[in-house]
Amino acid sequence: MYRFFSFAMLVLLAAACQSGNTSSETEEKTIEMEQNVTEKAMLRHVVLLSFKEESSQEDIKKVEDAFIALQDKIPQIKDFEWGTNNSPEGLNKGLTHCFLVTFESEADREVYLPHPDHQAFVEVLSPHMKDVTVIDYWAK
Repeated sequence: MYRFFSFAMLVLLAAACQSGNTSSETEEKTIEMEQNVTEKAMLRHVVLLSFKEESSQEDIKKVEDAFIALQDKIPQIKDFEWGTNNSPEGLNKGLTHCFLVTFESEADREVYLPHPDHQAFVEVLSPHMKDVTVIDYWAK
């Protein structure tokens, strides 16, 4: 998104120079572009998990599959990705899995959290979850 915005700004500035626009006209167009980019910002829901020692690889796979399946069950999810920690820094505090769920709005997240399919996923997860951290933010 940042690269697109930077490129768009360069195109806008070049066009302004060629057309003889004043700096205030260029500033107005820049502000308008910034607003459009902000309006398209996405809400990210980050879930970091660790699993209990007694949970088998099959148990963990069931949790992964259940989380992955939510993207096809809950239309408010606009994007989904996940992976396991492979950082060499050793700063993960035991958290091994990261799931990133993307929404277009806070209203979409409000539908997702109590959604029956999300609640069913929590039931699959709960017996195996050792620790969880959740952070939501608007992507910039």
